[in-house]
Amino acid sequence: MRTDVHAHLWSERYLRLLESYGRPDAAAHRGLGAGDSPRELDARFTMNDAAGIDHQILFVSPQGPYFADAGRAVTAARHANDHYAGLVRDRPTRFSAFAALPLPHLDQSLTELARALDELGMVGVGVTTDVLGRSLADPAFTALFEELDRRGGVLSLHPSGHDAGSPLIAAHRMRWMVGAPTEDTICAIHLILEGIPRRFPRLRIIHAHLGGALPMLLPRADDHLPWEAPDVVEKPTEAARRMWYDTVAHGHVPAVRAAADSYGADRLMLGTDFPYQSGQRLRRAVSFIEEALPPEQADEVLTAGSGLIRRIAA
Repeated sequence: MRTDVHAHLWSERYLRLLESYGRPDAAAHRGLGAGDSPRELDARFTMNDAAGIDHQILFVSPQGPYFADAGRAVTAARHANDHYAGLVRDRPTRFSAFAALPLPHLDQSLTELARALDELGMVGVGVTTDVLGRSLADPAFTALFEELDRRGGVLSLHPSGHDAGSPLIAAHRMRWMVGAPTEDTICAIHLILEGIPRRFPRLRIIHAHLGGALPMLLPRADDHLPWEAPDVVEKPTEAARRMWYDTVAHGHVPAVRAAADSYGADRLMLGTDFPYQSGQRLRRAVSFIEEALPPEQADEVLTAGSGLIRRIAA
């Protein structure tokens, strides 16, 4: 079974809820074909079938339920998870889901994590590369990593769309073309430098977009450790191979080859970024993997997400 580990779906009710809490960017996700109406779902499944995609794992990122007010964050997270649980229950062959958490509120997030995984049957947790501007490597989030590690759980990461905190990105129309992969890169390096992959070996972390620029930067990061981060005990080239990466690269064959060479093809998983790659682009999101890698490796990448679901179910 070919499983897409990077697919979006937002209900109109969820987007309205976020807007009522003061989230103006929620409106940008309307009209893209990522809703839950029968028409949109039928069109999604038709495109998936044409691309050879059997199953998608959904998450609400980058529209995560992150608010300074804990009550709003909990309400939004529970709404998102209940909605996804209903979709998965009605279409179990088509969908699984990553849970949303009411971060940065740790106690409430751990409660919702247990509900989502134990009661609703989510296959992991989906968060953004930062939470309200705070790095995921911040010690404040250690309890989340500890609990997911205890469970042998999955943490799927997606850019927040906040320009990596840089006005040089925000003011120059590069939020998603440059800002998003920059956020992927920064988050991955933050986790590596704080030793998260080594400290929590049962935690399975999935980065979006091949980890951004990480494949090109790993040897450089190794060489810079002695004077920039001499306390780090594991080289980035080694730590990176403890994590996983989805294949969203907009059909760029050299990018997938670089990632496979850097991490190993066994660390790659099919991702499409639906609906941002749809129609012909969705088909290309599958076919370029078959073009980039030897047949056995390509098949392993295309079916890796299904193996993840089976391990969770077991």
